[in-house]
Amino acid sequence: MMRASTYARPCAIALVVAVLTGCTTFSKDGGFSTVSTTASERLGADAVYIRTDEERNAVLERSQELLAKPLSMEAAVQLALLNNRGLQVTYGELGISEADLVQANRLPNPGFTFSRTHWSDGITIDRMFSIGVLGVLTLPVATRIESSRFEQTKLETANAMLGVAADTKRAYVNAVATAQAARYAAQVKDSAEAGAELAQRMRRAGNFSKLDYAREQAFYAESAALLAKAQQQSVAAREKLTRVMGLWGAGTQYRLPDRLPDLPQDAPELRNLESFAMQNRLDIQAARLRTQSVATSLGLTRATRFINALEVGYQNNFESDKGHERGYEISVEIPVFDWGSAKVARAQAIYMQSVNRLAQTAIDARSEVRESYAAYVTSYEVAKHYRDEVVPLRKTISDEMLLRYNGMLVSVFELLADSREQVSAVNGYIDALKEHWLAETDLQQSLGGRLPPIALSQAPDTATQPQPDSATQPTTSALPAQPAPPNPEGK
Repeated sequence: MMRASTYARPCAIALVVAVLTGCTTFSKDGGFSTVSTTASERLGADAVYIRTDEERNAVLERSQELLAKPLSMEAAVQLALLNNRGLQVTYGELGISEADLVQANRLPNPGFTFSRTHWSDGITIDRMFSIGVLGVLTLPVATRIESSRFEQTKLETANAMLGVAADTKRAYVNAVATAQAARYAAQVKDSAEAGAELAQRMRRAGNFSKLDYAREQAFYAESAALLAKAQQQSVAAREKLTRVMGLWGAGTQYRLPDRLPDLPQDAPELRNLESFAMQNRLDIQAARLRTQSVATSLGLTRATRFINALEVGYQNNFESDKGHERGYEISVEIPVFDWGSAKVARAQAIYMQSVNRLAQTAIDARSEVRESYAAYVTSYEVAKHYRDEVVPLRKTISDEMLLRYNGMLVSVFELLADSREQVSAVNGYIDALKEHWLAETDLQQSLGGRLPPIALSQAPDTATQPQPDSATQPTTSALPAQPAPPNPEGK
């Protein structure tokens, strides 16, 4: 009976250890489902965590399909989610956090001590198994803390993914706008070059004043400099888009559309944006979890501050003259000099840091929403003013001047002078349209990656709504072009 009772305790302890250590295992998706769901719901795109050659090949094939046609904003975002290596680095935080969670749910390994000593009449053999009891007692709380941190990491990773998507949208808008501006600058330069050549010929013939000749030459020189600057800005904007999409080699030869998307006929009505941001922003949700985790950790610190080290050991010693000696040993650190007050004070300071950080995050988020919405409304009104007022008037003037030129009522230089006045209007509309799409991207980002669903439902459906009349609602394709003056011999 003594022998059965002796072996029953170790068996029971082993059973408890096996049950406790088998509670948490690694998940199949590694916590990536939060990121992929966020990308699908808020961006309409697929987020991929590349870990195998099969996944890498699938990403390459999908990227080639997207690059086979002119790149849309949605396609650019999808390419960034597939190829941006910085995102893959961020996704690695999920694996680290999950490993910490699994580790927190496992008991510390037991210790084993063995000694064998000789003495004059025999030998002594000491054997002892020990395990940290404090780790066992605090295992449930530690698991809850790491579980909360894992959820926090999921939200932070998903928010980082939304940040890359927003950066891609901004880079896309800038790349298309600068390319469009560069093409228009090339038209202006060609027109100015033709005017300068015509002025030079007429100057030689003695039919042109020195002042008028210098004016045409100056405009040509300025337009050439502006073209070079516009082309450099276009290259820089395209390379920034290339970097954020993670493309290299043949992938950098993607095609962009000729112009930005047209301005919507009406801006959606947006309400209660601050409340929506508080519920929808992932950084605020992550900050809440961080504060809860710190609070739980503070409670754990208070509970264990008097027991800094507690170990229990099972002894099985043998002496040749006494036989086996069995028993147990408890080791406790006595709080004579350190009562744990410093650890508690540190935990309390960390908790207050977390609380104030959460409050500041919410305050900043509300301010960002108000600022981005004000910029969104203003940029829409400015772009709409250019679309409905400035551009139509400039196009009317251009058409009337061309009619008078064809009727020989104005000279070619008057036509060129009118074209120079068009430059600021056209560039102003391109810039206003660019600022509108950038402002919309900033607003989406401040709201957590998307506009409120009610705003989306109020947006006009292009498949069912009548399209605006191009005569009264011009698009960027209807901007007045720079005329090329005819050869003087052919006039």
